[in-house]
Amino acid sequence: MTVEDIVSGQVLLVDKPLEWTSYQAVAKIKYALQKVTGKKKLKVGHAGTLDPLATGLLIICVGKKTKEISNFMGLPKEYVAHVKLGATTPSYDLESPIDAEFPTDHINLKTIEEALKAFTGEISQVPPIFSAIKKDGVRAYEKARAGEEIIMAPRQVVIHELEILSYTHQLLELRVLCSKGTYIRSLAHDIGKALNSGGHLVGLRRTKIGPYEASNGKGPNEWAQYFFDEVASA
Repeated sequence: MTVEDIVSGQVLLVDKPLEWTSYQAVAKIKYALQKVTGKKKLKVGHAGTLDPLATGLLIICVGKKTKEISNFMGLPKEYVAHVKLGATTPSYDLESPIDAEFPTDHINLKTIEEALKAFTGEISQVPPIFSAIKKDGVRAYEKARAGEEIIMAPRQVVIHELEILSYTHQLLELRVLCSKGTYIRSLAHDIGKALNSGGHLVGLRRTKIGPYEASNGKGPNEWAQYFFDEVASA
C-alpha cells in the first residue's frame, strides 16, 4: 500500500478491541494516516458503530472510499453473542448493574430452541434506552443516564440465522446473522423474557459484515504501526 493508494481510497478491516469506542479506533488510524501521507484533511470514517463492550469487525473507509460507507452499512452482520439468563440490567448489557433476578431451573436446550423460533425472520424490536438513537435531538443514552423516562419506538429488523452454539450454567452462546439496525442487546433481553426469565448481554463479537471477516482484520494499533513501518518507509 502506497500513499497514493491511501489517498485514492482504501477499505480497512479493523478488529476493534474491548473497551475501545469506534471513534477511538477511527481517530487512531486517522492520526497515523495523516502523519504518513501529510494530508491533514484526509477523510476517514467507519461503516457501523460497535459498542465499547463489543469486539470485532469495524470497517473503516479512507479517502474516496468514504463515499461508499452506506453500501457497507447495509450489509448483513454476523455476531457471536453471550447471553446471561436469569437477570436483567437497564442497559441490557454490562454497562449497568443487575436490576432484577429470575428463576432459570425450567430452562434447558429444548425450551431455548422453542423460544428462538419467534426470533427468526422479520421481527419487531424495541431498541435499548441506552442507545445512540436520538430522542428530541438528544442521544437516548444521555437521557437514560440523566434518569429521564424514555419510550423507544419499535422497529422492524431481520434475523436471518440464529444458532445455539452452547448453553451451560445460565450462559447462552449464540451465532446471529442479522440486518443492519439490529440490537443484539435487545435480542438478549427479549430472549430472556420469552423464556419466562430474564437475560442480558455479557459478551459480543462481530465476526462478519457481508463477505468481510474479523479474522482478516488488524487492531487499530497494528494498522497504525503498519502505516509507519510499511507506507512511510516505502
